[in-house]
Amino acid sequence: MHPDFPYQLYLVISEESCLHYPLLTVAEMAIEGGVDIIQLREKNLSTSAFIKKAEALKKITDKHRIPLIINDNLKVAKAVDSFGIHVGNNDMPPTEILQNWDKNKVIGYSIEYLEQLQNAQTKAANHLGISPIYSTATKTDTVTEWGLDGIKKIRSLTQKPLIAIGRMDADNAADVIKAGADCIAVVSAICSAEYPEKTSKKIKHQIQQQHENL
Repeated sequence: MHPDFPYQLYLVISEESCLHYPLLTVAEMAIEGGVDIIQLREKNLSTSAFIKKAEALKKITDKHRIPLIINDNLKVAKAVDSFGIHVGNNDMPPTEILQNWDKNKVIGYSIEYLEQLQNAQTKAANHLGISPIYSTATKTDTVTEWGLDGIKKIRSLTQKPLIAIGRMDADNAADVIKAGADCIAVVSAICSAEYPEKTSKKIKHQIQQQHENL
């Protein structure tokens, strides 16, 4: 566990990724199963609709004292006073966010190729999303499929907290932590699960067990 990012299981949630229950229900079940931090990712909503959904989710995350991250929309992040924001290469850059938002807020930045580790955006970010570890149907514009060797390489080049995303589940979580990730970010394995709480518990157990072995 990284001292600057004490979260082990990170849920990335959207309405379309939730198969069996509404988004807010999945979020609450996942928190009860051990999710430590949640990112709301709604690429196709208007800003006003995104804010409304974020406000509803924040009531749940606040109740459980879980940080809420907003995906790629600074207006929404500001409107709901979220814990942080997460952006990728084609979004508002972290350096610009720093100039336009509270300095105490957290910025996550997706690493899709090694050269990014040398840029000003990585320096400005608080933590890095390694995206994706394995290619997924939820992200079609993949630049690099990192795999375990990619995590090891990035770990050797930065001390920042690393969040692994991309087809993460209970079967590969331990190996990904062992390779150098600090946190596992999950989308489909939890959001599309018939029992989100049980699935979250299973993944969290694998993460905790591996952290204890390190």
